[in-house]
Amino acid sequence: MKRTFRGAALAVACMFGLASAGHAADAIRGVTDTEIIIGTYTDLSGVTATWGINNANAWRMAFEEQNAKGGIHGRKIRYIVEDSQYQVPRSIQAANKLINRDNVFMMVGNGGTPMNNAVMPDQLAKGVPNVFPLTAARSMYEPFHKLKFGQFASYYDQIRAGLKLFLETKGIQAPCAMYQDTDFGRDVMDGVRDQLAAMNRKLVADTAHKPTDTDFGASIAKLRDARCDMLVLATIVRDTNQIVAAVNKAGWKVPMLGQSAIYDSAVAEVPGGANDGLYAMTPALFAYPDDPRPAVRAFATTYKAKFGRDPNFAAEVGYGAAGAVILGLQNAGRDLTVDRFVKGMEQINGYVDVFGSPSMTFSDTSHHGSTQSFLVQVRDGRWTQVTPEPIGYGG
Repeated sequence: MKRTFRGAALAVACMFGLASAGHAADAIRGVTDTEIIIGTYTDLSGVTATWGINNANAWRMAFEEQNAKGGIHGRKIRYIVEDSQYQVPRSIQAANKLINRDNVFMMVGNGGTPMNNAVMPDQLAKGVPNVFPLTAARSMYEPFHKLKFGQFASYYDQIRAGLKLFLETKGIQAPCAMYQDTDFGRDVMDGVRDQLAAMNRKLVADTAHKPTDTDFGASIAKLRDARCDMLVLATIVRDTNQIVAAVNKAGWKVPMLGQSAIYDSAVAEVPGGANDGLYAMTPALFAYPDDPRPAVRAFATTYKAKFGRDPNFAAEVGYGAAGAVILGLQNAGRDLTVDRFVKGMEQINGYVDVFGSPSMTFSDTSHHGSTQSFLVQVRDGRWTQVTPEPIGYGG
């Protein structure tokens, strides 16, 4: 009798064990009956914090607005943000927490090219989508992977288009470059060199620096001595401001062209109009808080009320990106899985955010939303549109 009882108990235990294992196998990472967990690692206290803070704030605001409407098919979005300080080791640590402890369904708005490149192999291997990272590097969507989605024209696309325009219309004979010695900077420089090669031109001189460098006097002297008549900047916000200040201090009048990583109010609004004349290529246009469009003004008003500051370009990028992710989740339906989310994103055709950015379209062969960008310039402390329509380099 005891053996029979023990056998029956063992059979019941095995049955429950198998049922539990089956239930675990059917469970979807980061998805419950009531919520979807989404994570971000980004710079909240480092050299690119003006981008990371505002971008993450806007994602949070969009998700909270959707939650107030009832969420996504009855589920609320729980959004978790970790500070990376724009450092690769801290990004890896933060990503490990989000993936392995918080069990996120996907990650969005992850900050920085080298950080994403370091994290993505393990992230993608564990089936966690990397959606609209806060970088325009080509590696965010190339090579094609079903779990990688890029938002706008890459730094490579942007700088090729802008450099081509300058060489063709401004009589540039001796282009030079200053770049961050990082994955981000090298990606921009690939675009510079490829466009020059396509036009049978050469880079006269260049200098490299670390993201934390602050003294650019010697670099400026080197480039000026090389008789450069244009500087291409593979830089972000802080180093851009310091480089322009060093150029101004040297009394050097030279056109400077950057890309969307410098397209920030913290660059345009340097006191005394110090950065007036600086050019950039951007895949979307910044809508200032005094923009007359009702949806834009409502966004700016709500953002400032929630976070105590006016939104910058990174905030608009995040808000627009969040809208596309919400649409992808809605397209996926109630029975949410990673594959259904991917298919939901691939159904997006011609999505335009409230700021009027170039439309985004995805398919099962392309997860790169848009390839066009605008030329803009700082005038009287504001970024001003120069090209009436977005442009490409024709490649």
